Parts: sequence; structure tokens; C-alpha cells
Amino acid sequence: MEIPFPFGVNDRCSLSPVFQIHCKQTPTTPTPYLFGTQHQVLSIFNGDLRINSTPYIAIECLHGNHNTTHFSLPDNGPFSISDTSNTFTAIGCDTVAVITDNTFTSGCVSLCASQNSVPANGSCSGVGCCESAIPKGKKYLGMGTSSMFGFKNVSRVYNCSYAFIVEKGSFIFAEHYLRDFIRTVDIIMSLDWSIGNVSCSSLNSNVCGENSVCVDSKRGVGYICNCADGYAGNPYLNGSKGCQDIDECQDLDYNPCIGSARCLNKAPGYRCLCPFGSTGDGTLHGSGCRKIYLVIEAVLGTGLGFGVVLLCGLLFYSALKKRTLIKLKEQYFRQNGGLLLKQQVSSREAGTGSARIFSSEEIKIATENYTHSRIIGTGGYGTVYKGVLEDGTVVAIKRSKVIDQSQINQFINEFIILTQINHRYVVRLLGCCLETEVPVLIYEFISNGTLYGHLHDKICGTPISWPDRLRIAGETAEALSYLHSAASMPIFHRDVKSSNILLDDHYTAKVADFGISRLVPLDQTQIPTLVQGTLGYLDPEYFQTSQLTEKSDVYSFGVVLVELLTGQKPVTFERAEEDRNLAMYFLSSLKTKKLNEFLDENVLKEGSIVELQAVTELARKCLLLRGDKRPTMKEVAQELALIAGFGRQTRVSDDEENQPLTPFEAEDNFLAD
Repeated sequence: MEIPFPFGVNDRCSLSPVFQIHCKQTPTTPTPYLFGTQHQVLSIFNGDLRINSTPYIAIECLHGNHNTTHFSLPDNGPFSISDTSNTFTAIGCDTVAVITDNTFTSGCVSLCASQNSVPANGSCSGVGCCESAIPKGKKYLGMGTSSMFGFKNVSRVYNCSYAFIVEKGSFIFAEHYLRDFIRTVDIIMSLDWSIGNVSCSSLNSNVCGENSVCVDSKRGVGYICNCADGYAGNPYLNGSKGCQDIDECQDLDYNPCIGSARCLNKAPGYRCLCPFGSTGDGTLHGSGCRKIYLVIEAVLGTGLGFGVVLLCGLLFYSALKKRTLIKLKEQYFRQNGGLLLKQQVSSREAGTGSARIFSSEEIKIATENYTHSRIIGTGGYGTVYKGVLEDGTVVAIKRSKVIDQSQINQFINEFIILTQINHRYVVRLLGCCLETEVPVLIYEFISNGTLYGHLHDKICGTPISWPDRLRIAGETAEALSYLHSAASMPIFHRDVKSSNILLDDHYTAKVADFGISRLVPLDQTQIPTLVQGTLGYLDPEYFQTSQLTEKSDVYSFGVVLVELLTGQKPVTFERAEEDRNLAMYFLSSLKTKKLNEFLDENVLKEGSIVELQAVTELARKCLLLRGDKRPTMKEVAQELALIAGFGRQTRVSDDEENQPLTPFEAEDNFLAD
């Protein structure tokens, strides 16, 4: 294997100790490893290094192996796991795979439809095999996999799950991997590397070799060197081992001169010289070589025509430019369903209230032409900007990603329905813009962030008292109850979670993000859909049957209630493996622990035991596995209103007596009663 500088087999050959390659002697041949690690090196390229990552595979089997794993690189080293060249992959017929670095959590799910189903070879889209992107610049990633249904719905030969990081294109899924994966495949991982920890612009001089240029690393830290155009070799060295001029005239792959032209090598580059009496650049794909008298005839023949065209162009340039812009806006307007939207709006007597259609100029002015400083959020469905309209109104402007044309009618229907929703606990849709390449939605601006941020962000989040938590839960329940039973057409939110509950200056809840919501005909109680949602909040019954019902939102709201009670994240590696899912941890704790052992300590201090018992029981009902056993959102909202009213009376009584009990004394008294 070639080991190019800045790498080397000892400190005299490498740029620094972190670039040393250590060769371990085996019975047949020396094997190269990154110095100070157990990572076997397979090949080295400029800015990229490939290693054997077969030892780093997480395994979960019904009867047999079970282990999580992690891959780590030295903190002070020049290497990181490539986010552009690798993917997090899992295989199995009953697999929930998770990847984390203790600051983020992601993953994917792989299932097989039935015991007799055979996943397609080469496909990795969730049947037998699934994939997920990995974050940029990571030196440590932990991996784990587990069964969602205890391998109950899969064949005995498919009772193992595997998760690993692998270089894109180097792994092709095959059905037999579900039976004997470990023994039949080698896994390759790609690492990014660079020199130093500063960018090229921060360097005082060119640190690269002769005839080379400095390029900022794709890691986002440090730099690498590349040979300049027309040169080849090692860009980190000088002299004969560094970047040398390519003699294009001797290499037919580089020599583009036509037969009659003479090739003249230069440093760098080349030049094609046409024979005497000819003119041109002498290249095959350029003007070639032409006789001089033919050129004169061509110039005279085209000069007059060019003058006429130029004159016409000057006369009509301004008009054509304006006409093109108008046509482009009209095209976008029709493409995004503007004509259908106008027809729908005009056909409704009630209209769309205060919602209206904005022009692209209004949106550009409001967002300062979508400047980066105005971005307040990004997600899988688009980017959200803070905007200021001409009348001074502050709004949130959501710019969608490119959508499929088949989704236009659904977008129009969603817009019409949302503009008719007028509920104080639902973020209000003010209008849309259809003159841009993708639709833009304009919402009221909610200033105080998300409930998730206040509960789980220890640095920027603001602690929320128990009375406020209980009130926020009641307000969210009222909003979801309205969507399910009081809107003109029932709406299933489909992605209820604490990060989709916004808080205003007074900590009033506002339900947001209807990107994957579904409108439900009045004569239906469930609709078959492709399963979508967020890990940790997803209804297990919906996940298994693909039948979306109003009880799917009830389950997700139950997880939010547990977040408010415990202050813990819906999915985390900080808990034991069997308790990583917050809903499962909560339900098991109810059976084996007292409230003070798993509820948030601030909640225990501020809430009465009767309140906490009641809210805990309500959360348990929302999380029942069978949807028909769960309460409706209307029943949940009514129950929370009763609990909040009781809690206010209890706190007034405690203040009058001025002798409050501790939560544990109150719990003992409650249980005794």
C-alpha cells in the first residue's frame, strides 16, 4: 500500500506524530494501522482515508449476541468521520437502530412486512435494511440496535439486527445478510483528514509545496494542499517528488490540438500553434485552425447581421427583461396552484378571513431577500425566517423545499382549511406566496421558542413552573381537541411533540407545524397512510398498522405530558437500554417506583400530590397500546381543566394555612386516605 506524505511509517517520514502509520506484523504480511489506534488502514488519498470498520458493528439477537458499540478517534488528531462519504446503516426484520454522540440522537427503522416476505437485494429503504445520515465533523459516535416487537413477527432465521457506519457505495444489501451478516462482509469507513486547525486565509504564507495551492478542508477545520492546474504529484513536497508540470504534448489524454496544429508545452499548460496562413486556437473542441481569407469573409458576412441584431436588442432589451420576469412569476403561480387557490377562495362565502396571497416582492422585502441572519429555524420541510411586513407586523415566513407536483392540490386544501382555523392555541396562518419556485407560508410570529427548548436546553432554556406546565398541557390539549372535533373538517396533526409547541411572551402554548398533517373526511375515523412522525412520539399501533386515527395524536400528547412531569427527553442514551424510550420508562416506573423516584424534582416541590397523581394517571391512559382504550383529546382537555382548577384551590388553601406538607408527606396521606 502506498503511504504518501504527510503520512509516514515513523516520525522522520511523517509531518507529525498524528500522521504516523504503524505496521503490525502478521503471519503473512505487515498490516497498517493509524498510530495509537486499532483502526486498520486500507488506502490513503488527499483529504480522505479509508479504514476497515468491521469490528464496530452493533448487534442484537433474540438468543445470542447483544452489544452496543462505539467508534472513536483521538481528540487531538486530524481525523473525523466523513459525513459526505459515509452513511449509518442497519439491517434486520425487526430493527430500531440509533446513533448518538451524547449531544444528538438519530437513527432509522427496518421491518419486514411478514414472516414470508423477502427484502429486495440492493434496496435499503426500510424493508430489511435502512439508512440515516450522520452529522459533520464527529470524532465519536455510539451505535445501538434493538427489537421493537421482540422478534415476534419475523422468521427464526431473521432474528438478529445489526447497525454500523459504512462508506457509501461500498455496501450493497443482500437478503442473505439477514442470516449470516458478520461472516460474509467487510465494512469500510471513510475518514476526512486535514492539517492544522486554521483555514487557508489565516495562514501568513503558503505552507504547501511548490506549484500547489491551499484549500480549506471539508471537515470545516484545517486545510489540505492540491496541485495547481497543469501539475501533478504530491502537493506537500518540493522538488522532483512534489507537483511537476504535466507535459500535455506527450500525453494524448491531455493534448487537444488538431492534427495540423503544433503542440507547445508550457509550465503550466500548453499552446496549440496553427500553421502559417491559418488562424484560431488550434484545439479540437475550440475554433480549430482556419484559413485567413475564410475568416475575413466570415467577419464581413456576419458583421452586418450582428449590427442589426445588436440594434434590435438595445431597443427591446428592457421590455423583454420585464416580460420575462412577469412570465416567470405567472409560471410559478400556476405551478404552485394559484389558479386553483383563487377558485377555492372565491367559491367560499366565508372567504379566508385575514389570510391573503402575498407577492414575491413583499416576501423579499420582509426577509431582506432571505438573508441568513433572518433564519430562526430549519427542518425537514423547509426553512423559517423572521420577517417584518411593510406595516411593521412581525411574522414567521416558512420557505418550503421543492415539492412534487402531485402534492399541489393537498397544499391548496391544507391552506384553505388552516386559514379557517381561528383558535387562540394554534399558530395562525396569515397567508402564502405562490410567485416563487416553491410555496411560501406566512404565520404569526411566536417569540419565546419551543416547549422542548425550555424543558431540555440546560443553557438557553428557562425553567417552567409546575402551574405553567399544567396550563401549557391544558392549552395544547384544547387546541388538539379543536382540530379533531370542532374544525370544519377534522385534522389529525400527526407530529405532536414538544418542539412543535411554541410559547409566546406569556408562555401561552401555540400548536404549530402542520407539514405532515392530514385532513379527514367527516365519514371516516381512520385513514391508511405511509407512517411518518418522530421517534419517541410515534404511536406503536399506528406504526404497526399504518392506520392513522385521532388516537395517534393522543399517544403523542401522552409523551409530551410525561416530558412535563419528568423533565426528560423522549429518547436518550443516558438511561438504561430498556428505558431509552421515555414512554416505556414511564410505564415501567409506574409499576416499580414511587413518584419521587422518577418525576422532576421541581415538579415535586411545586405540585400537590393529588395533582401529580391525576396527571400521571392521565398520561398512562394516553399511552395505552390499544388506541380504542385511550381517551379522546376532548376528554383529555376536560380532565386537565378539572385538575388545574383543583390545583388552584389547593394552593390557595395551602397559602392560607401557611403550613404546606412536603410532596412525600402528602403522598403518604393521600395513600392512607
